[in-house]
Amino acid sequence: MQHTDLEKYCATALAGGASEAKVIHPGSVVTAPWVRLKCQFGCPLYGKGYCCPPDTPTPEQTRAVLDCYNRAILFHIEMPHIDEREKRYREFFDTLVDLEGEMFKDGYYKAFVFLAGPCRLCKKCAKIEDKPCNNLYRARPCMESCGMDVYQSARDNGFFIQPLSNHSDTQNEYCLMLVD
Repeated sequence: MQHTDLEKYCATALAGGASEAKVIHPGSVVTAPWVRLKCQFGCPLYGKGYCCPPDTPTPEQTRAVLDCYNRAILFHIEMPHIDEREKRYREFFDTLVDLEGEMFKDGYYKAFVFLAGPCRLCKKCAKIEDKPCNNLYRARPCMESCGMDVYQSARDNGFFIQPLSNHSDTQNEYCLMLVD
């Protein structure tokens, strides 16, 4: 799989806070119906945001989308437990959404990024008040909300990830850019 043309995008992500960025085949991303159960029965934000289930693609829909691509970039970000964690997430996610736009302008018209965790664009999602998304042009779903098994996908592509033992541990988060 040729990926030299994607190196500059990996470098941009690394400069923007990624710990690692690697070109992968989208077929290596694992999808499973059980993943969304973790959102539904484990996240207090379930159903309260446009980037969360049930408003995101199902695992089956996500698999169909992944199968439309030949290349993707998997981004790893290590996030230590610090007071500025949310600010760093937001900055990194902004970098990736900007990168998606840059890739589109460079001819990768199918570029689309999946982020990590709940949307952090608004303090309170407009969905709660039954209003349209305030940031539709920048909001992106996370991998998990679309049924992607991030743990298995990261491991299958040579990345480190494990559940946290406590909240003070460094978090290993992953984002996925579909390219072409």
